[in-house]
Amino acid sequence: MEIVLSFRFEGGVVADDRTPVVLVAGLATAAVTRVAEEFLRRPGTAVVHHDLREITHGVVRRRMRWGGQDQRAVLELAHGCVSCTLRQDLLPLLLRLCHTPGVDRVVLHLDPAMEPEAICWALRHVVVEGKTVVERARVDGVVTVLDQATWLADATGDEPLAERDLQASADDERTVAQVAVGQVEFADALVIGGVRPESWTAERTRAVLDRLAPGAPRARLDLLDAEALLAKVPPNARRGEVDDAHAPLLRGQPPLESDCGVRVVHFSQRRPFHPERLHDALDVLLEGVVRARGRAWVASQPDVTLWLESAGGGLRVGHAGPWLAALDPAYWDRVGAERRAMAALRWDPYYGDRDQEVVVIAHRADPEEITRALERALLTDEELGAGESIWRSYPDPFGHWHAEPCSDNETAEADRGGNRLRNNKEDK
Repeated sequence: MEIVLSFRFEGGVVADDRTPVVLVAGLATAAVTRVAEEFLRRPGTAVVHHDLREITHGVVRRRMRWGGQDQRAVLELAHGCVSCTLRQDLLPLLLRLCHTPGVDRVVLHLDPAMEPEAICWALRHVVVEGKTVVERARVDGVVTVLDQATWLADATGDEPLAERDLQASADDERTVAQVAVGQVEFADALVIGGVRPESWTAERTRAVLDRLAPGAPRARLDLLDAEALLAKVPPNARRGEVDDAHAPLLRGQPPLESDCGVRVVHFSQRRPFHPERLHDALDVLLEGVVRARGRAWVASQPDVTLWLESAGGGLRVGHAGPWLAALDPAYWDRVGAERRAMAALRWDPYYGDRDQEVVVIAHRADPEEITRALERALLTDEELGAGESIWRSYPDPFGHWHAEPCSDNETAEADRGGNRLRNNKEDK
């Protein structure tokens, strides 16, 4: 799909005519509201909020504030889910606001169940009224608000969203940790609210944030100047750009040394994983770990990249498309130039670009034990010598996939590969 962006020349400099959009996310609902209202102070700003508390009953409540107006609407959806809310209301409304005289900026005040990464993917890829929103709007920043007293416990637990009545659909199986970690990881700037915890928890939280969102400027909620915070977002910030599964995993160059027991583990190996041993080893990515993300080459599926992603006690495993080595070279030009360059740097004459790379942020787990567990899951020399025809016959616990709600919708693809296998410590 071709995306046509709107630019103009102004004094010899290319100016972007698209309407700036700021996303404000977080589980700390009252604090998120305060931040959105702080952005509203600037004239020409419209703030849009979709309340999803009744979404499982097919009802979404929308509030839009702009220019002294405070408009509220009740939306009744045929299917109660975030994907339908995006496609049927939020994206069309955002396009209309981009064409509304006097609207100079739009702030999306996200419901706790909404993850900014999925919203930004939809802005770029979902076609509404013949165009994508990114043709008329640009993301100036994603701001995540967190409660410093509770965030680390949320980010390392295994409580389902449903237990807090925060689920985005009747079939939403995400955990609080998956949302809390994803919101911070995708942020361009952080706002820290809540009562400061005891010193050790405060320092460990800081050390985790340093590694999960390196480079993201931070501000205290009680001293917040929203415009000044947005101005501190560095030029190389993500600003709504969604990485694919083959992008560099150490984005933002997080510190690798240990701090308050928090450490980044970078696991990289060339030989494939045995599917059953990898499945058995996955607990090492759940116990004492804040975040794990990476690409896996499983011997029983040699043509397919598996994506592994954990947060607290929740784990996702999904297909991330074929390895370049499994594609006819005639199709390589359909793959991004950055991925081709990365593959060329590590290309093996026999295996091509197939390899293992997993990055883990551990806060209580032993980094050496994580490495040993993953190494034990690799094929032995004898298994490696047996060859691909034998590998394909291995029993494969990663061969069964659960369809997502609304998986026929384009927005479902925002969740890295569409259909995926979900695991947690209880049912893995």
